[in-house]
Order: sequence, then structure tokens, then C-alpha cells
Amino acid sequence: KWNGLDKAPIFIGFANYIEVLTDDPAMLTALWFTIKLTFFTVIITNIVALILAVILDGDIKGKNFLRAAFYVPNIISLIIIGYIWRFIYGNAFDAFFEATGLPVFMLSWLGDTNLVLFSVVIVSVWHSIGFYLVIYIAGLQTVPKDIIEASMIDGAKPVARFFRITLPIIMPSVTVAIFHSLSNGLKAFDVIFSLTSGGPGNATTTIALDIYRTAFVINRFGYGTAKSVILFLLILVITFVQVKMFKKMEVEV
Repeated sequence: KWNGLDKAPIFIGFANYIEVLTDDPAMLTALWFTIKLTFFTVIITNIVALILAVILDGDIKGKNFLRAAFYVPNIISLIIIGYIWRFIYGNAFDAFFEATGLPVFMLSWLGDTNLVLFSVVIVSVWHSIGFYLVIYIAGLQTVPKDIIEASMIDGAKPVARFFRITLPIIMPSVTVAIFHSLSNGLKAFDVIFSLTSGGPGNATTTIALDIYRTAFVINRFGYGTAKSVILFLLILVITFVQVKMFKKMEVEV
């Protein structure tokens, strides 16, 4: 037990861990939102990034420019990204409504508990998609051309060729991308802090933001540390299981 000001913390055994697991509804709310946010961002980001990678790995004009354009958001701080999109969802959408009259721009994207999750997902996907695009393009470039050509001669359709040949070969890239997006989703903080501050109410409070509030707002550093350890173990277990599962699907060429 430590408030951040006393000279020495007080040892209270596992009391903090017991409280987190049995008497902290705010932590459970944050856990549930974190799981939903991670689920949607991991699936949408990786699917869209893989589709874009397949397109941009082909012979199309301006593909190098498009690769760079998709990657640019990733080099901007998530704190700044959050403030940019906070402005877009607010003032910019108001201006769009006045110009177009479309009711979609009048929705309360950050104030409606039914919409705010998807508002955060959109921002997270937009920011990170370029990073995973690079991973998938790197994986696609390891696929032997002779195997693809042989499958084309045998009459394999593009979709079948992708799922039966390309995807198994690039599974190491998929493993890395899923691992990275999973861990990032579970420890999401920056974009939530600047975009919604956990609101409306506590609707978008993630575990990391809840830990921040516990330690630095109400000064329960010991309790916040206990939550941090639990978050670390949660990420460790989930990513370990994910890597083990995906490693079994990898093939050698």
C-alpha cells in the first residue's frame, strides 16, 4: 500500500490483488471494453491491411506512393492522432453536415455509448493499418513466384490460390501482425486518453487508462501496480496462446 508520497510503502500481502479480482466493478467494465476494442481492431486492421497488401504487391501504378501514404499516420503520435480525430468528429463533422445535409454527420460519434466504440476502432485502424501493411507486403514478397506460376498453369482460381498457397506461406507474417495488434489493443491508452478520456462516463475506459487513474489521479500506487501486473499477465497468456496456435499453421517452402 503506497500513495506515492509516503517514504515507504506498507506491505499488505495480496490484498490489492484480491480487491481487483473481487471488488472492483470499474476494472471489470474496463476489461470488457478493452476486450471488445481489441477484438474489432485486430480483426479489421489485419483483414484490411492484408487486402491492401495483396493489391499493392501487384503491378499497379503509384503503388510506392500509396504504400507511403498508408504508412504516414503510423509515424504520428497516437496522442496527436486522438486530438485530430476529436476535432474531426466534432467541428469538422458539423461543417460537413452544413455542407451536405447528411444526417450521419449529426450523430454524436463520441457522446453516444452505442457509437463510441466504433469511433475509437476507426481511429485505431486508420492509424495502424500502414504498419501491418508493411509486414504483409514483406511476407508476400517471400512467396516463390514459380509456385504461383505452377498453380496458374494448373488452373487454380485467384481466391483458391491465395488461401491454399499464399496464406499458408505468409503465416509467419500473420503471426507477427496478430501478436503485435493483440498486445497493442490490450494495452491501449494514448488514443483513448486524447480522444475520449474514457467517456462518455466510463464507456471507453481501457484497463491501461483505469490503471493510470488509479495510480496518478486517486494516488493508489500500490493498487495501480497490482492492476498493472494483472494486465501484464493477461497480455502474456493471450499472446502466448495466440503465437502457439498460429505457429502450428505455418509451413515451410
